[in-house]
Amino acid sequence: MAHPQQVLVVGAGVVGLSIAWLLQRQGHPVRLMDPCLEGPPAADSGSWAALGVLMGQVFHRSSGRGWRLRQRSLVVWREWIEVLEAQGHSIPYRQGLLLLASDGQERERQGRLSKERQAKGYPLELWDPAKLQDLQPHLPKAALGGLYSPADGQLDPAMAMAALHADAEQHGLVGHAEEAVAVQRHNGQWRVQCRGGERFESRWVVLCAGVHSAKLIEPLGHALPMEPVLGQALELELAGHPDWQWPDWQWPGAVVWRGINLVPRPDLPGGNRLWLGATLEPGTNACPDALADLRGWGNADLDWLHGATAVRQWQGHRPRPSQRPAPLLEQLEPGLIMASGHYRNGVLLAPASAEWVAQVISEQDENSASS
Repeated sequence: MAHPQQVLVVGAGVVGLSIAWLLQRQGHPVRLMDPCLEGPPAADSGSWAALGVLMGQVFHRSSGRGWRLRQRSLVVWREWIEVLEAQGHSIPYRQGLLLLASDGQERERQGRLSKERQAKGYPLELWDPAKLQDLQPHLPKAALGGLYSPADGQLDPAMAMAALHADAEQHGLVGHAEEAVAVQRHNGQWRVQCRGGERFESRWVVLCAGVHSAKLIEPLGHALPMEPVLGQALELELAGHPDWQWPDWQWPGAVVWRGINLVPRPDLPGGNRLWLGATLEPGTNACPDALADLRGWGNADLDWLHGATAVRQWQGHRPRPSQRPAPLLEQLEPGLIMASGHYRNGVLLAPASAEWVAQVISEQDENSASS
């Protein structure tokens, strides 16, 4: 790293925290601004509503920025977890992801993808229905097979964010429980105006506040519109079933059926809980029908799932770019960075996004020093 740079990060979701944590550890003095730094997270927070499923090697594309970000993040998340756990922070992480095929077209796509990835050295496995039937508890009978990725997986987003925040504070991160209402150019730097009236100036400002980020840059002449997509999620507690016992749970990790993730969470109280999520509902209003479909895991028709009890329900808004692919990683002006609009992959792409921001800051500092 060259010279330390003052950085103000707006937004303390998983992306903002990842950026603040990495920059702080690299020696930059960082301020993190978000109202949720004191008290509970916002009710519509996308990061706190996420399930933390990491879909990297099962991504449908094999090239381009999205593919590169996903592969890098899978590697970096494991490195970060080792660093954080060495500092005494716990982040439940489980490798393995199984995508079930609900129709012939999806089954064919999985077959093509497994051959393509195996030829490139990625260990994707195509599972037939007979192998699925051997698993306990039972998977949907309508599943025509599955694609298993041992390198993908799931981590607990809330515990990851808590660990990043705590460790960054130990290394000097300064937090402000304020809402940013304006970003202004000021004497060659940037000034961030808070709702409470306070102002902060910084050499660099990184916007990671979802849809609100787009509103902050509009007065500056930048148009990067985003729209909220609501997602509902459930935590279920499983009742006893004659066909299986929780210690005998044989699933290889999280399982995806008809676009809905089911995440075993034996680490939660009672040892017999799971997460279901999340719905895709444009806008900000929750739909009861979408929740009912979620509760039935896309009409999976499983007795053991019907007997489960819903112990928690939550929702959040994921920012989806309106005119560009997710995520929005752009330097809008010298010292002003947009790192938002990750849509459904904020947890997965947080490490690679943080590295990108750190690289932009480092390269511009080097260019300034040489000019």
